[in-house]
Amino acid sequence: MKQKEPFKYSPEVLLYPLGFVMLIWLIFAIEIRFGFSLNKLGIYPQKFLGLKGVLFSPFIHGGISHLYHNSIPLFILSAALFYFYRPIAFKVLGYGILLSGFLTWCIGRPSYHIGASGLIYVLASFIFFKGVFAKHYRLVALSMLVVFLYGSMVWDVLPLKEGVSWEGHLSGLITGLFFALVFRKQIAKPKRYVWEKPNYNEEEDEFLKHFDENGNFIESKEEDIEEEEKPSAQNSIQIKYTFRENKDD
Repeated sequence: MKQKEPFKYSPEVLLYPLGFVMLIWLIFAIEIRFGFSLNKLGIYPQKFLGLKGVLFSPFIHGGISHLYHNSIPLFILSAALFYFYRPIAFKVLGYGILLSGFLTWCIGRPSYHIGASGLIYVLASFIFFKGVFAKHYRLVALSMLVVFLYGSMVWDVLPLKEGVSWEGHLSGLITGLFFALVFRKQIAKPKRYVWEKPNYNEEEDEFLKHFDENGNFIESKEEDIEEEEKPSAQNSIQIKYTFRENKDD
C-alpha cells in the first residue's frame, strides 16, 4: 500500500497567510485613513483591561516600518506552518496568540505592547524545535532554514533595544518551544525501513538470504522439473488416410 504523502501543496498554504497579512495592512490603512490610533487595544501588563490586547495586539502596529518588518516573516513562517504542519496549523496560530499574549501580560513592562512580532517568534520557535524533535529530514532542513533566515532574532528576546517589546518576543519563543513539546502525534513521522525496526532479524530477511557471509551473491539453481508436454493447437491436428480398393483392376 502506497504511503500517504504528508507534505502536499494546496492553495490554502498561501491563501491563509496572505489573508492574515492583508488583514493587518487593512487595519493599519483604516487607522491612517480616519486618523485614529488603536494602540490602546494592545496588551497592557498587570492591568485587567489590558487583557483585551491578548486578542487584538497582533493586528495593531505603530507605524509603516513596524508593519513592513513583521509582514514578510509572518507570511513566510505561517506558509511553512500550513505546508509542513497543516493538521495543527490553526491550533498553533490561535493558541499561540493567546498564550504568548498572556505571558506578555504577566511579565511585560507597564506599557502598551502591540504588533505581530510575538506571533512571529511563536512560529519561528515552534518550527525550529519541532523539526529538531521530529528528526524528519525535511523538517530538520526547515529548522536549519529558519536559523539561517531568522536566527538573529534571538537577540531581540533580551532587553537590548529601547522601545522593543522583548517581553513579547520572549513569550513567543517560550510558547513555540512549549507547542513543539506538546504537539507530537499530529506531525509527519520519518520513514522507517525494515532493518530499522526493533524486531528486525537478519536471518529471516529474504533479501539477505541471496548473499553469503562474505557478501557474495548466491546464484539460486532451480531443480529441473520434467513436465509432460501438452499438445499445442497445431499438434492436435490428426491426419487420417483412407485406402479404397480399385475395383476396375
